[in-house]
Amino acid sequence: MYKSFLIKYAEIAIKGKNRYLFEDALVSQISRALKKAEGTFRVRKEQGRIYVDMEGDCDFDEAIAAMRCVFGIVGICPLIQVEDKGFDALAGEVIAHIGEAYPDKRFTFKVNARRARKNYPLDSMEINAALGERILAAFPECSVDVHNPEIVIHVEIRSQINIYSVVIPGPGGMPVGTNGRGMLLLSGGIDSPVAGYMIAKRGVSIDATYFHAPPYTSERAKQKVVDLAKIVAKYAGPIHLHVVNFTDIQLYIYEQCPHEELTIIMRRYMMKLAEHFARESKCLGLITGESIGQVASQTMQSLAATNEVCTMPVYRPLIGFDKQEIVEISERIGAYETSILPYEDCCTIFVAKHPVTKPSLNVIHNDERKLAEKIEELMRTAIETAEVIRVEAD
Repeated sequence: MYKSFLIKYAEIAIKGKNRYLFEDALVSQISRALKKAEGTFRVRKEQGRIYVDMEGDCDFDEAIAAMRCVFGIVGICPLIQVEDKGFDALAGEVIAHIGEAYPDKRFTFKVNARRARKNYPLDSMEINAALGERILAAFPECSVDVHNPEIVIHVEIRSQINIYSVVIPGPGGMPVGTNGRGMLLLSGGIDSPVAGYMIAKRGVSIDATYFHAPPYTSERAKQKVVDLAKIVAKYAGPIHLHVVNFTDIQLYIYEQCPHEELTIIMRRYMMKLAEHFARESKCLGLITGESIGQVASQTMQSLAATNEVCTMPVYRPLIGFDKQEIVEISERIGAYETSILPYEDCCTIFVAKHPVTKPSLNVIHNDERKLAEKIEELMRTAIETAEVIRVEAD
């Protein structure tokens, strides 16, 4: 029935003179996503609209699934596009569409016409009324409801005429790559993959850093993080995942520093290492999954203590979310079942029994002086031995 899709977007439309840059980025992202679907697709811009044409045999459902992961799309409309051969021909196409798309004709409807081409002999209101009459004549069991219809028949009068009655929701947001690049601190938990998804939704390309602590964390824990990166990559595009061996640094901090400050001090060195890789990757900031008050290391005082070691901005898209809200997004993007697999990450292995919740920077600075003898060498080794994995969605 359908050979094309009309792609709807929202924020891009208000970008003024730069609008074409965002449209081009969206076209590129749609083309990339559709490579995962069976068939040949052509993505094109025309008169302020983006269309996807299916050429030959294509998998309709796979195409929809691929485009529902493209940030910037708010609606995917399976489309019938016809030449203008007069109103009678248009009415015939609309009636044929309804006859094929809706086996049960007992529904309420309205017609929503837009006349972008002003030389069409009928205006929008006249098209609505005339098409409504033809539909009622063809399908008497239907009825009109202009306020709360079950089906809206959209008709756009352009160089060609667009007819569609289904709008499949997209993820919204901005096309990935239009707002720079960020470095995500990715763990095996629930929060950080959601943070990556949320920041990518605002058009930010993602790289990631994961802190591995063998033998305290297993290869399966590492694979879990790679699997989570694949889920984020489904929306954000390919991710370069930096796997940092953090064991020696953690053990040294564990030996030298008070145990109630372990989490904060370890977190500070994670931020330093992530910032190093962020600069190498030309990122503009760090991204974390922190939420105020969720755990001891995420109080306002703790966040200030970890922020102090960074010169880059730290973006925390989940900062005001409660846990249930984060879980709901994790479930929606398909990450939750992987996130709850029972493989420990380096943060949970070395957690203190009674972590400090209101750390003093002066105390932290004094305790970090105990690390002066070896910490720089350990940091260099961690950087030099880091593994970089290019992760793409399955």
